[in-house]
Amino acid sequence: MPDKAMDMYTLNVEGIQVQVQVVQGKEDFVPSYVLSILNVSDTTKIILEKIREKFVSEVQMGQVELAGLERFEELKAKFAGEVEKLLNQYLPKIDPQTKTVLINYVIQQNLGLGYIEVLLKDDSLEEIVVNGTKDPVWVYHKKHGWLKSNVFLESEDQIRHYSTMIGKDVGKAITILSPLLDAHLVTGDRVNATLHPISNFGNTITIRKFSRKPWTITDLIKYKTINYEGAALVWLAMQQEMSILIAGGTGSGKTSFLNVLCNFLPPNQRILSIEDTRELQLPPTLHWVPMETRMANPEGKGEVSMLDLVVNSLRMRPDRILVGEIRRKREAEVLFEAMHTGHSVYATVHANNARETIVRLTNPPIEIPKLMLPALGLIVVQHRDRRTGKRRTLQVAEVTEDGEPNVLLQLNARTDQLEKINESKTLVNNLMLYTGMTQDDIRKDIEEKIGILQALVRKDVTDLHQIGLILARYYTQGTTFR
Repeated sequence: MPDKAMDMYTLNVEGIQVQVQVVQGKEDFVPSYVLSILNVSDTTKIILEKIREKFVSEVQMGQVELAGLERFEELKAKFAGEVEKLLNQYLPKIDPQTKTVLINYVIQQNLGLGYIEVLLKDDSLEEIVVNGTKDPVWVYHKKHGWLKSNVFLESEDQIRHYSTMIGKDVGKAITILSPLLDAHLVTGDRVNATLHPISNFGNTITIRKFSRKPWTITDLIKYKTINYEGAALVWLAMQQEMSILIAGGTGSGKTSFLNVLCNFLPPNQRILSIEDTRELQLPPTLHWVPMETRMANPEGKGEVSMLDLVVNSLRMRPDRILVGEIRRKREAEVLFEAMHTGHSVYATVHANNARETIVRLTNPPIEIPKLMLPALGLIVVQHRDRRTGKRRTLQVAEVTEDGEPNVLLQLNARTDQLEKINESKTLVNNLMLYTGMTQDDIRKDIEEKIGILQALVRKDVTDLHQIGLILARYYTQGTTFR
C-alpha cells in the first residue's frame, strides 16, 4: 500500500518556492509534513553550503546576537553584500533574480531561524514545536492536526542559539540559571523555550503562531464554530453593552472569539484592550487603545502588571474594556467592580463549561463573591475536539440573579448543531428593563441581525476592515450594504 497524499500547496518565502506535502505513510501512525525547496537545485544547494561555511567563518556572527532590533535590518543588508560577493565568486553567471533568491536563502539559514522561518510563513500552521535534536520539528496544522515534519535541527547549541536570539529581541535572557523563556517574536508569535536538563530530552522551543489574518464572524459561521442564532444573540448582548466572559480550554479559540466579538463594537465608543502579548486586532473604524503588560528587568524593576493596566484603564474613560485573560483575584475584583460601575468588560478564562466557569470564578485563586456574578451578561464557552481538531461554541449561558449559570444554547455533539435548550431567565428581562424593548422587539432585532450575518456569509465578507465599515454604517445610518 503506497503512501497517501493528503494535501499539497506552495509557499513563497522571500522568492524561495517551497512545496508543502502532507503525507500519511503506510507504516506511520502520524502523518508527515514534508518541505521541499523547488527553485534551488541540489547542485546549487551543495555550492550554497560551501558559501554558507565560508560566510560563517568570514563574517562576525557574534554581531547578530549583540544587535538590537533596530540594527538587525542594517546588519542583514551588510551580510547580504558579503554573500553576494561569495556568489559572484562561486556562481558568476547567475541572473540577478536568482541571485536575490539565493542571497535570501543563505541569510535565512544563518541570520534567522533557518527552516523554522519557512514554517512561520505557512498560515495553515498554528503551532511549531522543537523537542530537541533527536526528534523532527512537529507542527500543528489547522486542517490535519499534529504532524511530524522533515525538518531537524543540527545541534542542541543551534536550538539554544535560536532561543537566545528570540530572547535578546525582547530584552530577555535564557541561561542555565534561568532556563525558561516566555517571549514573542516581532510578528506577535508567542514563544516558550526551555533548556536541558529542565527538559530531559534536550532544549525545546514552542511557537504559537499569531494569526496574520484575524478571524471574523463570517469565518466562524462558515466553519460552523457558531450558528446564526448564537452569533445574533451575542451581537445583541454586545450592542446593548452587556459584559461577556469567554471560557474554554487551551487552544479552544477563546482569544479568536474575543477578537470576533470586537466586530460588533460601535465606532463611537472608546475601547481599551489589555494583554500580556498583543493578539487582538480590531477594525480601524474603532476608537481603540491597545496596551500590553511588561515583565520586570533582570534587576526586578520596571514591571507593569495586568492589575496595573486594569486599574489605570478605569482612569482613561473607557466605554469597553477587553482583557486577554483573568487569572488572579485582584484583577477579577477590579473588573467586576468596573462592570458594577457601568463599564462593559470582555475577557477570557480557562474553564470547560458554564458550570465550571462559575466554580472557577468563585473559588481560589480568583474567588469572586457569587453575588457579584450577575453583572455578567453572558458566558460563551468554546471547545476544541482534540480528535478532529474542530472548534465549536459549546454553550452560550446567562447568569441568574443568584449567580448560577442558565445555559440558553448548547452544542449537540451528535448532530454538530448549536441548539436552544432553555428559555432566558435574566437576559431578556434585563434587555426589557434597560432598553425598553419588548419580547417582540427582541425577536425582530435578532431576526434582523441574522439577515445581516447571512448577507456577510453569502457575500463572503471576511476582511476585518470591510466588516468594520459595514457595521459602522449599521450603527450610524441604519444600513449595511451599499
